[in-house]
Amino acid sequence: MGVIATYLFPTHPDQQAIAEQHALGLTVGSWTDIPHLEQEQLRKNKGEVLSVEKGEEKDRVRIHYPSANFTADLPAILTTVYGKLSFFEGHELVDLTFDDELLAQFPGPRFGVKGIREQLGVADRPLLKAIFKGVLGRDLSFFADQLEDLVAGGIDLIKDDEILFENDLTPFTKRITTAKEILDRHYEKTGHRVLYAVNLSGKTNELHDKAERAAELGANALLFNVHAYGLDALQTLRENNNIGLPLVAHSALSGVLSGQTGSGYPYALTVGKLTRLVGGDFSLFPSPYGNVSISLADALAINKTLTEEKPFEQTFAVPSAGVHPGMVPQLLQDFGDNLVVNAGGGIFGHPDGPIKGAQAFRAAIDASVKGISLEEAAQTNEPLKRAIDIWGTVGTSS
Repeated sequence: MGVIATYLFPTHPDQQAIAEQHALGLTVGSWTDIPHLEQEQLRKNKGEVLSVEKGEEKDRVRIHYPSANFTADLPAILTTVYGKLSFFEGHELVDLTFDDELLAQFPGPRFGVKGIREQLGVADRPLLKAIFKGVLGRDLSFFADQLEDLVAGGIDLIKDDEILFENDLTPFTKRITTAKEILDRHYEKTGHRVLYAVNLSGKTNELHDKAERAAELGANALLFNVHAYGLDALQTLRENNNIGLPLVAHSALSGVLSGQTGSGYPYALTVGKLTRLVGGDFSLFPSPYGNVSISLADALAINKTLTEEKPFEQTFAVPSAGVHPGMVPQLLQDFGDNLVVNAGGGIFGHPDGPIKGAQAFRAAIDASVKGISLEEAAQTNEPLKRAIDIWGTVGTSS
């Protein structure tokens, strides 16, 4: 019982021996130098090389690590399987496979795709999410005006910018109470629920008190820069029943962990599998098409790990950065039902303002779900037409 780590090691003619050395070095040390009696005592702790597959530049190595070696938390597991190896140039950790007993120690999303759709009453289309823009240095009235425009345009969710921290002009608690008043009023008028993910920030030892206070004040979602704090910090928030809110996991800083060729982790592991494992209801990452992008292969691999069959609820994929209405059909083709269309500039940059910007996205989503081209839909929808005139279309909509 335990975890199987899959690696890519620089190719070597004696890779089996090298792998065995690492398996021992990360568990019981040198096996040959240990007396026979101690070997028998430590057998339950010994790492075991399961396979070595030769490649042209790198070999794929799988090593099993017994659960007896670590506690059931990601800091212990990651330190075991990759702590020392991370110092070896060109040695990549590409996947982790947990046995059922170990997997059961992790929570997965509290709500996931199914629960979020039930909360919002949206079952048959991708969700539309917006990002507050230009709020730094502005006061609560500016914040409120932006939110009013966004909900008027048909937004399902909105989040703080990940760089909006505690400040005097838009304090954390005031953002929550201001948003609650607007969203409650919007729901009473339209029956349309909207989630607002306020950015949970500050020192680690303050996070739970702050998040619990947010829940008391009526917050209905939290944004969290998970890779700045660590995946375990997200898990503790998920497991705190005094919080009980949807968690939007932002991928800021994951580029240094996963975006460096030939080392580190793949995005599918950090932003995908592990983010879902510890409780992210949404996983936000750069889209393959925008101004801050990752490869299409990486984005699709993230989405696969967020949706594949597991004992957990599915996590929403939120491809972001540089997204405009002309990209919606391509996004829907690539990410399917597990999609939140996320935009900032694509909404606020609309020539007729953010209400029309949000409406253009909603029109693009509705048309794409029905299999109608954006060009055809734009003939009867002026906000969408104006957006396409500026930004054009991408991929399948052309």
